[in-house]
Amino acid sequence: MDIHRAGSRPTGRANLAYFTGTVWQDPIIESPPPARAVALRVAFEPGARTNWHTHPFGQTIHVLSGVGRAQVWGGPVREIRPGDTVWFAAGEKHWHGAAPDSQMVHLAIQEALDGRTADWLEPVSEADYDGRPQDGVD
Repeated sequence: MDIHRAGSRPTGRANLAYFTGTVWQDPIIESPPPARAVALRVAFEPGARTNWHTHPFGQTIHVLSGVGRAQVWGGPVREIRPGDTVWFAAGEKHWHGAAPDSQMVHLAIQEALDGRTADWLEPVSEADYDGRPQDGVD
């Protein structure tokens, strides 16, 4: 058993090559092999977002606070709120982040393939980000 005490691992600024705006990450777990689970608490300042990206085994995000946006390639921008859980299928091109006027914090849970949890692509255009969001509920 490993216990990581609260505050024992520093909050880090997300890699600027993969995000627009200010994003902070707190590690939750990077499980040792043969397990593949990786989880982070991710805090997006208003207007901040990921680049387009995919995950080899898919990704779950669970919104903890604030108002966010998410979109899959070719689909509408969707609004997400606290308590919402979003599943992105393996290889599904998508992005997620905060709304223009609200911060958003979510848990991000994914599995690693050969140490890689994501394939990072191009930044989200302002036109895509500014698309009128639809209610996130299916």
